[in-house]
Amino acid sequence: VEPHKGFFGDDTGLNGVRLICDKGGQVTSSEGPRGSWGRPESCPPGQRLVSFRLRVEAPRGLWDDTAANSVAAICSGGSVLEGRGGPQGSWGNWSLPCPPGGGVCGLRTRLEPPQRGGDDTGLNDLELYCCS
Repeated sequence: VEPHKGFFGDDTGLNGVRLICDKGGQVTSSEGPRGSWGRPESCPPGQRLVSFRLRVEAPRGLWDDTAANSVAAICSGGSVLEGRGGPQGSWGNWSLPCPPGGGVCGLRTRLEPPQRGGDDTGLNDLELYCCS
């Protein structure tokens, strides 16, 4: 996540998502060039991610756009994890949950490349995939 730069900065918000697997592996989405990784959020032992939602800022016309700013997820036991992303935008609906016994096992993102003087947004969309 890129921290807010103030009135005259070009903010991007969320620039990447990383899943850390319970067996020690990890998978990272395409990453924008700005910001830094926050502290990992984890489901309780034995639980899996089963649903998510994004906080997204709608296009603002001539003003600075950020697109996706934060992600939240639900664990199979009902715990809610929320990233420490930016406050811009509003939360979308929760995704359909993974089938019983399944959990998130992969991801795909839509990332805007740097605009070279234009308005950068970073991460624009996220898909999480379920496996049984």
